[in-house]
Amino acid sequence: MRSTRIAISAAMLGAVALPLLSAPTASAVTAPTAATVASYSNCSSLPPLPYEVHANAVTIRSKATTKSTALGVLYKSHKFTVHKKSGNWLYITDRSTGVKGWVSGTYVYRDVRMCLD
Repeated sequence: MRSTRIAISAAMLGAVALPLLSAPTASAVTAPTAATVASYSNCSSLPPLPYEVHANAVTIRSKATTKSTALGVLYKSHKFTVHKKSGNWLYITDRSTGVKGWVSGTYVYRDVRMCLD
């Protein structure tokens, strides 16, 4: 029984130690090039990322409220243009169908670019 515990403990220790021993050393890591550093330092001057649908589908409504009439559906694959924003609602035109209306900003939003200055 004791020898089984020792064998299992040794196997677990080997499984933990092996990745640590095979990891690259600090000297093996290359320094960033000037082009890489320049691309990160200009990150804040880049234009904002485009709006995207972060659900399978979003209802396009006649007014900026969930109780208003549904005009259509904006699918994840559709291209659209944002015209204005009111609170957490966006007035859009679905370029795939031509439908204009309001969609919730909970499901349609821009991703945020992380700048490392």
